[in-house]
Amino acid sequence: MAWAELWTVEILLAAFAGGAFGAALGALPAFVFTGFLVIAGETANLAGKAVASAVDPAAAGELGAIGLTGSVAFGPAFSPAVSFAGGAAAAAYAADRGYVDAPFDYHDAKNIAIAHGSRPDVLAVGGAFGVLGHWLTVGSSTLGLPYDPIAMGVVLSAVAHRLAFGYDLVGDVRGGLLDMAPFEDGDRRAAGDAPAADGGTDAAPGAEAPAGRFVVEPWLPHQYRWVEVATLGLVVGVLAAYVAYSTGSPFLAFGISAASLLFLNLGVEQTPVTHHISLSASTAALALAPAGMAVSQAPPSAVASAIPLLSALAVGAAFGVVSALAGEVVQRVFYAHADTHFDPPAAAIVVATLLVSVLAALGVFPQSVWVPALG
Repeated sequence: MAWAELWTVEILLAAFAGGAFGAALGALPAFVFTGFLVIAGETANLAGKAVASAVDPAAAGELGAIGLTGSVAFGPAFSPAVSFAGGAAAAAYAADRGYVDAPFDYHDAKNIAIAHGSRPDVLAVGGAFGVLGHWLTVGSSTLGLPYDPIAMGVVLSAVAHRLAFGYDLVGDVRGGLLDMAPFEDGDRRAAGDAPAADGGTDAAPGAEAPAGRFVVEPWLPHQYRWVEVATLGLVVGVLAAYVAYSTGSPFLAFGISAASLLFLNLGVEQTPVTHHISLSASTAALALAPAGMAVSQAPPSAVASAIPLLSALAVGAAFGVVSALAGEVVQRVFYAHADTHFDPPAAAIVVATLLVSVLAALGVFPQSVWVPALG
């Protein structure tokens, strides 16, 4: 997609509608929808390759580069930088306007699981940030910047909505930037959302202050301890690498992980968030060598460097851990102390895909798969 398409009326309308869709349905439900689209798109790509390989092996590798995944799931309508980011911005706006009235332990602007219905102004905000997410994505892609442009679009859109609606970029970190102990201790803020200097309340002596928000709000209360996060990264990294190695698809495991968030949206406790781990591990495994693909489907450089499954699983495990821990660092810095949603998985994907590109440039990986090459 070229720079000119930033201003194409049809594309801008699609992006606006996608952002409004994310606002109406809610950011998290919209992302789940994207996950199902990715599964459908990658399944169609694999089926098309199988049919083409049987008919004309030389043409098999030409299929699936765009398809449903690229044009729809990651396109201007349902890309996470459009629908999810638009929904997150709409949540920040709706909370600022006092529209949100749903039980939630954190700031209402962080509640990305609820739908905002048909309020015209909320839909307009979602649509505007959908267009912004599209521009950010196309800008990174056109410049060939060496990371996932969609993930970076999600990250920069979160920064933009915080600035646009007057929220702090990081929040109050007087209790420690990376410390989650106040949450574990159940420390809460005083009424009015302002934490006291000592982490307690501002109530007068002898008075019982109303319970406010937690002093520190971890992105996922069930997924923030370092060892547990690393273990999850290891396990999901292996699983995603196996899926990628077996199918040649860097996105199928991502789609499965994204779709699994349906359970989180439905309130199933302890549901892990793993799509950043899946995408990072799948991409790294295929960057090492897509040994699971037919020789006719793989580029010559990849065929020459085909490796055993065990090596691909090891690389997937390593990148799974890196991505999981990167997401945890980001949530502690940009989410836990702030008032709106800042997506740790998107930031982790930026880090991991940049690392893939760097390792490819250094010759450690023979290719960077779908990630733009460094330099």
